[in-house]
This record gives sequence, structure tokens and C-alpha cells, in this order.
Amino acid sequence: MEHRIVYVEENSIGQELGIEKGDVLLSVNGQEIGDVFDWRTLTLDETVTLLVRKPDGEEWELEIEKEPYEDIGLSFESDLMSDYIRCSNACIFCFIDQMPPGMRETLYFKDDDSRLSFLQGNYITLTNMKPEDVRRIIRYRMEPMNISVHTTNPELRVRMLKNRFAGKVLSYLEDFYEAGIRMNGQIVLCKGYNDGAELERTVRDLMRYAPVMESLSIVPVGLTKYREGLAHLDPFTEEDARRVTALAARLQREAYEACGIHFVHASDEFYFLAGEELPAEETYDDYPQLENGVGMSRLLLNDAARALENVHRCGKKRRYTFATGELAAPLLEKILKSVTMKFPGVSHTVRAIRNDFFGPGVTVAGLVTGKDLIAQLEGADLGEGLFLPNCMFRSGEEVFLDDVTRTEAEQRLGVPVYILKNGGETLVRAMCGRLRKSDYDLSHGLYEIRNG
Repeated sequence: MEHRIVYVEENSIGQELGIEKGDVLLSVNGQEIGDVFDWRTLTLDETVTLLVRKPDGEEWELEIEKEPYEDIGLSFESDLMSDYIRCSNACIFCFIDQMPPGMRETLYFKDDDSRLSFLQGNYITLTNMKPEDVRRIIRYRMEPMNISVHTTNPELRVRMLKNRFAGKVLSYLEDFYEAGIRMNGQIVLCKGYNDGAELERTVRDLMRYAPVMESLSIVPVGLTKYREGLAHLDPFTEEDARRVTALAARLQREAYEACGIHFVHASDEFYFLAGEELPAEETYDDYPQLENGVGMSRLLLNDAARALENVHRCGKKRRYTFATGELAAPLLEKILKSVTMKFPGVSHTVRAIRNDFFGPGVTVAGLVTGKDLIAQLEGADLGEGLFLPNCMFRSGEEVFLDDVTRTEAEQRLGVPVYILKNGGETLVRAMCGRLRKSDYDLSHGLYEIRNG
């Protein structure tokens, strides 16, 4: 494979050798480069030979002597140095299949790429992998691997993923386990499919891989109002949720006795639906699946409590509104109440944004759209400004999921809109009027209130 170079770092080895933007990498140490993992592995040594083709067709063989692990300073057209691997399943619970038409093209892309599992924490189903792909993961120690298991019943897995290989590839878990490749597992729970006895079977089957499999999350299927033509799935009830949390607690105790970790974790949403208190911090084993909604609420509460102990006075008394999804709103209310108990002058407001865009089954802040936010807050008394969590926005940008911008929201709502970094400490400082520049996710900020 050929790889076009798009950037050469200043004062790097590559620049010293005369490599330029537009040159093409042909091989390293006589071997073709399939992707970024081949590139990184083959360029680790002290002696490296590159074969590069210049724009005029001339080929240069460059022998490099460098420090071990020293970077050569080249960037390529794709971060992976190859195309992303698309998902080959038609899962009955796929959230992307429940997206409405007309949104950004990137929102409809389904990846199932083991490299993104390693680099970004994405979950993979293993269905488009071959034994040589498994061997490559083991050879390069690409860990942890995050794996969407859903069920260990081969026939049921085929039915849920709608892929005839879905049951057979479960054997790759054994390969990873034998090689000591660390894993995290995920179960998207679907009522009437992989719940009840099937859920207990799956957890017990996977428990034997612990502690190499470091954690297993149980998350409820997300159901939007755009499910026409898809398999019928019912939402979980309070009673259903209690059965899930009880099972998780029972199997956590067994896992801890057997291997010293709690292993299986129900997502926060199950505890809210069940009307139960969140588990204690120690049961989360250092929070291995925060991005999956497991333990995020407990961490937020505990961090907020610790932060409040260190705040000894409030800033100038001002009133702001904090908006979030329906799932997290009671948590923010609880934190705000603890702040007002210590500082009675604090009088902020928490607003839960109902998800009219995706439907009532979607309650997380990260899927709140700008249009829903504006529709429900326009004309309301929001005080001196509106605080929003950064998960409502595209990473590194001031744009909601539906392409509404922060500036547009400000104009429609008539107050400044500020984007806060995640975390209980930042939240408490915002409520207490003690914010710092580092509390803002982007370059703008409410710097004028940091000293009260």
C-alpha cells in the first residue's frame, strides 16, 4: 500500500532527510505498511529504512539512525493510514438505524473497527474479523479491546446482530483471554431477547474471563421514535430495572470473591429507572466504563461533595440556569441543594430538557439538540446566563447535534451560553461563582465571574 505524506514536522528527522508534503511512503524496512500500527511498530527501532517516492517519480531509499521510539515526524492522509472498517451487522438495537433522515452524513457511519476500539475506546462486535486479525491484535498488544458481546448464546447473538457469523466469532474471546489481552465487555439489553435468564447466562459465561476481561456493562437499549420497519422493542419498566440491578449486585459479590473485581456493572440509567440509590464508589473498580454511562453519576456526586468541602465562600450573588437531559437533571438538583445548604444565597435553576427530537425514550444530555433546548427555554427567565455540559456539543466545537450553534442559541435565548467541562468540581465552582478559565471546554468563557 502507498501512503501520501500530508505534513512533515518542523526540525524532525523527516525534514532533515528532505521528505516533503506530497511524497509517498512505499515501505519501511522492506515491508509494505497496511495501517498506522505497522508504521508505528516498524519505526520504533534505532535503525529504520524508508522507501519514499518523490512527485517526479524518483524513489529514495533513506536509512535512518535514531533514538529508540523517536518519532520521524510524518503525518499521512488518514490517521489510520487505511479506510475505516464498516459494521457488517444489522443489529435490532442499532441506534444509527433509528436516526431521522437529513442529518450530517458522518452521523450515519457505522464503524466496527478494532483499531478504533484500541485508539478511541469504540466497541466492536468481532463479526468482520478473521483469525489473522485476532493474531495481529495479540502481536501488537492492542489492548484493551472493547467488545459488544450482548449475549453468549450463539443462536441468539445471530438473531440479535442479524449476522450469520455472530455466534462463531465468540471464540475470539477465548483467544484474547489466553493471550492476556485486556478486554471490556458490553451488553445492550433488549427486553424479551437477552434479558432475564439469558442475561445471567451471559454474565456468568464472561465472568470466567475476569480479570483479563476487566469489566462488563449492562446498558438499556436506546429507543427513538424513528423505528419504523425495525424490530419491535419495548422499553424497560421500573420492575425490569430492579431485576437488572439486583442481578448485577448479586453477581458483583460472586465476582469479587472469585477474582477481586466487581466485574459487572449496570448503567446509571437502570438505577434511576428503578428508583434506587447509586452503588457506592468502591463497587465501580476505578470506573472502567464511564463513557458507557456506568458510574458517571456516582463520580459526579462524589467529586461535587469533595469540591464543596474546599469552597469556603461564594462569589458575587448571581443567578444562572443549568440545563441538561432529563436523566441527569435530578443529580444536578441534588448537587445544587447541597450548595444552597452551605451557601443559602445561591439561587440557580436546573432545567431538564425533554428530547422531542428523538422521543421520550432518549434522556441523556449528549443527545439533546439545539432546537429542543431553544424551544423549551425561549422566553423563560434564565437569569444572567445558561450553563451547558460539553457533551451536548460536537467535540472541540460549539455545535449541537443538529448543527445549531452556541451563538444561535444565545441569540434566540437572549442570554450568554457557556459550555462547561465535565466534572463535579467544575459544576460546584460554577454554582458557587468561583469558576476558572480551565473550567471551560472551549476558548470562550465566563471569566468575569471567576472572582465573584
